[in-house]
Amino acid sequence: MPKAYWIARVSVREPDRYPEYVATARPAFEKFGAKFLVRGGAFEALEGDHRNRNVVIEFPDRATALACYNSPEYQAAIRIRQQIADGDVVIVDGVS
Repeated sequence: MPKAYWIARVSVREPDRYPEYVATARPAFEKFGAKFLVRGGAFEALEGDHRNRNVVIEFPDRATALACYNSPEYQAAIRIRQQIADGDVVIVDGVS
């Protein structure tokens, strides 16, 4: 079974509140074994629209990635993120 990845592109409107989202999301990421491969950082937009923050998170498989997203812990974090940022999140299967 291939690993799965969250790919998130986020434009943070209230950077001073972003740590609140991170702290609220942390228990879900720890519970489901999330491994951050990309967390922000410099980037170069080559095509299409872009946001100012890009994140790639690895999970053992798609079921675990979905369980993390749907968990009560992460749902609490989503409510904060949606107040302070605009974003796109997809789950993608890795290559097997």
